[in-house]
Amino acid sequence: MISTPALRRLGPIVRSFRLQSTAASVPGAPDFNPSQNVHPGDTQAPLLLYTAGTPNGRKVAVLLEELKVARGLQYDVHKITLSKNEQKEPWFLALNPNGRIPALVDRNRGGFAVFESGAILVYLAQHYDVGRMFAFDPAREPEAYSEMLQWVFWAVSAHARYTDETERLYGVLEMRLADRDHLVGPGRGKYTIADINAHPWVAGHKWAGVESLDRWPNMKRWVEGIAERPAVQAGFAV
Repeated sequence: MISTPALRRLGPIVRSFRLQSTAASVPGAPDFNPSQNVHPGDTQAPLLLYTAGTPNGRKVAVLLEELKVARGLQYDVHKITLSKNEQKEPWFLALNPNGRIPALVDRNRGGFAVFESGAILVYLAQHYDVGRMFAFDPAREPEAYSEMLQWVFWAVSAHARYTDETERLYGVLEMRLADRDHLVGPGRGKYTIADINAHPWVAGHKWAGVESLDRWPNMKRWVEGIAERPAVQAGFAV
């Protein structure tokens, strides 16, 4: 009988074998090794981001850029061609069954895949935001942590396609930011994943049919302040 410690040592080998066996049968994969998520030009950084230039893609890239500046975290990027439905191909659906960007692969954790932009932000804050620069500690700051998650989930569910609904949601942000610089945290708030999550959608207001943010001065101040951060600019350029 194999001992428990020996089984633990064999775990990564077994998982790698399973990944390789699965990948070998996935049709339509691009020029890369899907079992290891290795693309031409990769640096084999700890994280691999699959993304495109949409608000959901940008928010994850922004947090990764913030962590790069703050912690030196490195990541690789593979751009998904949405117009070719690359996100619906079997190799991508193995990462995200919902067939949407973004998706994140954590090479530090055996190729663990995370999908849904809000979930990725929470995951990165949990595992890579040492010191909680962009989040709150759930053990030491449970109320602030809960408040942060509430605003993350609100923004994820609040993305509107119609001008009337968009303007209502902007009104919610306008009230929240009346005496605050950021969405959550004591006093005037702290820049967290709650802001990172909501900002790209508001920054793309013209896409939602809203030409100007002048009607919402508090929200406009918030959007413009965040846009000045170098990491946000870098994230939007990914």
